[in-house]
Amino acid sequence: MKWKVLISAPYLQDIIERFRPTFEENGIEILVPPVSERLEEEELLRYVEGIDGVICGDDRFTGRVLEAAADLKVISKWGTGIDSIDKDACKRLGIALYNTPNAFSEPVADTVFGYILCFARNIPGMDRKMKQGIWKKLPGLSLRESTLGIIGVGNVGKAVVRRARCFGMRIMGNDLVKMPSDFIRQTGIQMVEKEVLLKDSDFVSVNCDLNPTSYHLLGDREFALMKGGAYVVNTARGPIVEEKALVKALQERKIAGAALDVFENEPVPADSPLLSMDNVLLAPHNANSSPEAWEKVHHNTIANLLNGLRSGRRP
Repeated sequence: MKWKVLISAPYLQDIIERFRPTFEENGIEILVPPVSERLEEEELLRYVEGIDGVICGDDRFTGRVLEAAADLKVISKWGTGIDSIDKDACKRLGIALYNTPNAFSEPVADTVFGYILCFARNIPGMDRKMKQGIWKKLPGLSLRESTLGIIGVGNVGKAVVRRARCFGMRIMGNDLVKMPSDFIRQTGIQMVEKEVLLKDSDFVSVNCDLNPTSYHLLGDREFALMKGGAYVVNTARGPIVEEKALVKALQERKIAGAALDVFENEPVPADSPLLSMDNVLLAPHNANSSPEAWEKVHHNTIANLLNGLRSGRRP
């Protein structure tokens, strides 16, 4: 075999036998370690010696790990987000870093709207009461009467905007990047300061990348600005929302509820207060679920790996 590759992306691990012939045809020996959600720094240090390439999920490829991986030429991320990888260290060490941009924008946007509809129409609440034998009509909102604030109007954010427009919502956005004038004209989105968005929105959807400017972007101060009847939806990255502050805001009814697909610690600790809150909807980092999107990412991730190995960037 020519190369040795670590495959730690759980989605690809589950179907690794399908692609084993591809790896063998390209002279690749694969190492598939046990992974629950992701590998942390200390775990990766046990595996990276002698590794030429990696197909990873949200594993913690810190500078320390990359320094220890003396033979590593390429990291191919399964998916889009690369916030768990030290990009500066990759550049300094000559390690090629690939991902699949815009991989899951459509299914994630669908998930955002699933949560918004659940909250607006009070679907989970009525379902719970019916199953308790309680025939009670609960109040609901029409989305046409509501304002949606989108923090991060990138690929996912734009997909959310398109859906909100179909429902006749008033749409507000906040982003560090200037929006194209034709997009603003076509969608009617109002680009505003974060504080304005938080004060005026009935639903706040978090769709930005995790980076130094977005870490704990929503905390005590931000929740205090929001309407008492407002909801937060986070399908981006857990640490963008300060979880302790969110729990406090929910317990004190400063906001009406939250839907979380991502968390500061994954899996969610068994003692998390979020697990017992009726005004919270939770999912296990699964907003990207889509057979079609997954298949595209499987193939693109392997193609990226092969490109990186063949280019042999690292001496």
